Amino acid sequence: MENRKIVTLTLNPSLDKSTHFTGLVPEQKLRCENPRYDAGGGGINVSKAIAKLGGTSTCVYTSGGPIGEMVTEILQQRGIENVAIKTKNWTRENFIAFDNATKAQYQFGFPGHAFSEEEKEAILKTIKELPSDYLVITGSMNEGLPTDFYLEIAEVAKISGTKVIVDTSGEALQVVLEAGIYLAKPNIGELAKLMGVERLELSEVEKAAKTLLEKGYAEIIVVSLGASGAILVTKDVTEFVAAPKVEKKSTVGAGDSMVGGMVWALSQHKTLKEVIQIGVCCGTAATMNEGTQLFKVEDVERLLGEMQK
Repeated sequence: MENRKIVTLTLNPSLDKSTHFTGLVPEQKLRCENPRYDAGGGGINVSKAIAKLGGTSTCVYTSGGPIGEMVTEILQQRGIENVAIKTKNWTRENFIAFDNATKAQYQFGFPGHAFSEEEKEAILKTIKELPSDYLVITGSMNEGLPTDFYLEIAEVAKISGTKVIVDTSGEALQVVLEAGIYLAKPNIGELAKLMGVERLELSEVEKAAKTLLEKGYAEIIVVSLGASGAILVTKDVTEFVAAPKVEKKSTVGAGDSMVGGMVWALSQHKTLKEVIQIGVCCGTAATMNEGTQLFKVEDVERLLGEMQK
């Protein structure tokens, strides 16, 4: 059986610079170790996760200036098929610093620049001309973009029969669900907002997810429960998976790793139970590493083996 084609979309990519230092002291120069550079942003991280699992995807992202060129170079070095949509404004940078003394990690994220009308049209055109079995839309949106831009993208993709997978938040998530997507991955807080309530108890999650399914918003809802794991819900199936207990070093990229694991599993024709198990193991394994490294495959395999005993 042929594996299914995956396209990931990152509207707001970044060049992630990470380093170590010892002791956070105000108004003093902090001596940092040599930095590590990586390509970042939701869809890019998903593509990196898929590559780690031995899968392939086409990574579509916006790219501006020399920073954008560095992102492209990093993706090419990793052997990830990529399509860069050129923009006038430079790609943003993010900074992650780890304090050796306290083991605390500090993340400094910067906003992405606005797109011109021509650049927005180029994004829609690229998705239209790049048919796939799965389109993964994840991550934040740039300043100035209308909240229905993800909805536009999803509707364009669905014309060719593509199954749309979305991992975003806020009003952008609320609006894109109107397209009737294939899979949405809110966390429990985002699910509560979609239901118009301040919070949800764990016992209420399945019913809330089924409410979204009944409205035709998605075929599959996967709710991330943080340290408790995740629950996958369809109209016929509910699968809860508890997160394995591990020593956590960072949560950077854990959500993207989970999405990458799930979409890879879907492309490999895994069962829904396997899909959520692999997703949770990838997300959990990512927390075992510092910075932007995502997960190690050997950690995923070990956690999955223990889970499936």
